[in-house]
Amino acid sequence: MRSNRCLTVLSVLGLAAGLAAGCAKTEAPAPAPAAEVKAPAPTPPGGGKIPITTSSADAKAEYLQGRDMAERLKITDSIAHFQKAASVDPHFALAEFQLANTAPTGAEFFDHLHKAVVLADGASDGEKLLILATEAGANNDAVKQKDLLDKLVAAYPDDERAQFAVAGFYFGQQDFLKAIDHYRKATEIAPDFSTAWNLLGYAYRQNGDFASSERAFQKYIQLIPNEPNPYDSYAELLLKMGRFDDSIVQYRKALGIDPNFVNAHQGIAMDLLYQGKSDAALAELQTFLQKARTDGERATALFARTVVHLDGGKTAKALDDADEQYALAEKGKNMPGMIGAVFLKGNILFDAGRFDEAGRQFERALKMVEDSSLSNEIKENQRRLVHYNRARVAAAKKDFALAKTEAAEFRKGAEATRNPVQIKLANEIEGIVALAEKDDDKAIEALTQANLQDPQNLFRLCTAYRGKNDASRALEFCGKAADFNSLPNLGYAFVRAKAKAAAEHKG
Repeated sequence: MRSNRCLTVLSVLGLAAGLAAGCAKTEAPAPAPAAEVKAPAPTPPGGGKIPITTSSADAKAEYLQGRDMAERLKITDSIAHFQKAASVDPHFALAEFQLANTAPTGAEFFDHLHKAVVLADGASDGEKLLILATEAGANNDAVKQKDLLDKLVAAYPDDERAQFAVAGFYFGQQDFLKAIDHYRKATEIAPDFSTAWNLLGYAYRQNGDFASSERAFQKYIQLIPNEPNPYDSYAELLLKMGRFDDSIVQYRKALGIDPNFVNAHQGIAMDLLYQGKSDAALAELQTFLQKARTDGERATALFARTVVHLDGGKTAKALDDADEQYALAEKGKNMPGMIGAVFLKGNILFDAGRFDEAGRQFERALKMVEDSSLSNEIKENQRRLVHYNRARVAAAKKDFALAKTEAAEFRKGAEATRNPVQIKLANEIEGIVALAEKDDDKAIEALTQANLQDPQNLFRLCTAYRGKNDASRALEFCGKAADFNSLPNLGYAFVRAKAKAAAEHKG
């Protein structure tokens, strides 16, 4: 897997339409205002590596042990070491930073990130840049995040983790060639830096280069053959390639090494689902739930179950799943998780054609954000994103004048942010509106500039080309949507059956 932390942060911070929610774990809150970043020293100490600033040798030893475990994706096991490091040295900024990165819930993520930001003034420039870049990303400020990361890698070009951080930014922006370049630099600096090989494999995979992806994952396995994640990552590539039985074998290897490596269960469940074995998939996810040790793991399993239910057209059960995710977050006082569950419910209702109810859920989520203690940046982001959802609802109800007004308002805000992800989302909503108006040419123009890592956009392009009677291009995009073969993905659940039928000339 890429990370044991889920992506629900994005469902509140930048992709609240539900299109990129991969699981149900983390979201949003109120970091302290960032202090001005000092210019990094031209010749950093420590052989060009980002320093680890702590007054305690014991705290540093705990931190390094936790970091090693986290980089091997043994996230839950790593947390105790970071907690011990922060306890021994309460001023240890990187310990709080890692507690944020390994947090099982959104509330915990932002609580620890806030502490890291407060402590950053007492850390080195490199640590401060890394922490503030993460804060900028959490606030959906991609321009500031890139600027901070550029400063980081300029100051520490020979630090593999600096290269890794920059690569992660480009991966998130879907600039996979730049991500590959920086992941490769990380592996050149430190050939045994296993987690860089892992992410290099994912970057190649996302760029459609499965052969290079497989080589990277095989190197990853070679470096740490007794750890579960290399087999899990390779299994995910095999899942993507449609080699479902081979994928299950690799996931079982991961679980054989560590039965608590529970995310492998969701991979197996997806292999089974795509083989037409939905009951077996649900049974696998029940095992996941029974073994879950944290609310984050429980939420991940529940989201995967939601996807299986939606894939099978069981809307009522999916809505029950969303309510269960809300209750779990509410019990844990995890406001970001509660907001994410409301967005999830809105998207399920929207897909079911219950547009007014969906719209009410989107507005409810906005009010929850406004009434919360989340940062002003996050609140502003939600005020912007609500126009996307209002445009979707209006287009579905054939109120095209309102849909275009809301889409234009969203584009205005997205362009002001200069955030490539939101600009793609602006293209997407314009494509959705054009498709609803049956303006297929305009829909194609807009959607080809949207997020093509989203199976819903692939299916929308299929629909637009079918409207133009371009059977070849329609089949191409329907096939891509039908065979997306991802880990639990809400958008894929909404379109997989329809795309498969269209690709087989049944619809």
